[in-house]
Amino acid sequence: MNPDSDLEMLMSRYQQGDFTAATALIHRLSPQLHRFFAFQFVSRGDADDLLQETWLRIHEVRHTYRAGESVLPWLYAIARHIRVDHYRKARRMAAREEHLEKMPEVAAPPDGSGGTADLEELLAPLPESQREVIEMLKITGMSLEEVACATSSSVGSVKQKAHRAYEKLREQLSGMRRGRAGGGLS
Repeated sequence: MNPDSDLEMLMSRYQQGDFTAATALIHRLSPQLHRFFAFQFVSRGDADDLLQETWLRIHEVRHTYRAGESVLPWLYAIARHIRVDHYRKARRMAAREEHLEKMPEVAAPPDGSGGTADLEELLAPLPESQREVIEMLKITGMSLEEVACATSSSVGSVKQKAHRAYEKLREQLSGMRRGRAGGGLS
């Protein structure tokens, strides 16, 4: 069975009140959604909270899913909105709070991150829209069409953002190589 049609079938059953299907969706999609959030936030707790909030929102709006359409773009659009809402809320709170202590600039990555910190560091200079497209395309494995649907943009726009991100990453990586090569000659 096609994995997408399996997800569509589970989502349709979930809409009809089959909570066994909901449990199956949660178990199947939570790991990749958690990675989607963990990739953006240093705190594993933030990623856990956003994942839980996403599933609550999905439960609330499950009636808006259109049977026969791909589940992943619909689901990632919800996750993306949750992430943006979280970011905006955090910025508002930070603007109102006085920092009594200096916080360390970078917290330790969660255990078992397996290079996630290096990847985060590499993607950090990219604009948010480009970083998001790269995450969805390369980390979660979504298609151009699914990313376009999830980000409410056209396929052409997704391609353009990906292309610009790839160019910036190439420049960054070649600069790193030059820096290493130049450092060894002194």
